[in-house]
Amino acid sequence: MLTFLRAQTASLAASLVDFAVTFLLVSILGAWYVVGSMTGTILGGLCNFLIGRSWVFKSKSDRMTVQMLRYLVVWMGYLLIVTLGIYGLTRYVEINYILSKLIMTGLVGTPYNYLLQKKFIFLSKEPVHQNVRPINDDDV
Repeated sequence: MLTFLRAQTASLAASLVDFAVTFLLVSILGAWYVVGSMTGTILGGLCNFLIGRSWVFKSKSDRMTVQMLRYLVVWMGYLLIVTLGIYGLTRYVEINYILSKLIMTGLVGTPYNYLLQKKFIFLSKEPVHQNVRPINDDDV
C-alpha cells in the first residue's frame, strides 16, 4: 500500500508539472492546446520517471537505460491515448482543454501508469528470499 501511495504522490507532482507547462504554453504563450498538452505530458513523464525510479519503487537493480526504454514504450502509449482523448473531447465535445486533460489523465493515469510501472518498468530482478532453512544431514 505504501508503494501505491508513493506512486500517487509522484503522479501528483508530475501532473502539477504537466498542467503548469500546458497552461503556460497554451493560455499565456498562445500555443495550440495539443502541442501544449503534449509538451506538458513529456515533461511530466520525465518527472514521474525520475521520482518513480528513485523514491517510489527504489529501483536500482536494473540499469537506468533499460528502465528508460521500458518507460518510453509505456509512456508513448500513454501519450497517444491521452492526446487523442484530449483532442477528441476538446474538438468534438467542446470541453475546455484543461477539463479534457483532467478527464483523460484521471481515466488513464492510475490504471495504466501505475500497473505498468510496477509490473514492467521498475520490476526488480532480484530473487525473492523466503524463510527457507538449509537442509542438514539430520533431515535425510
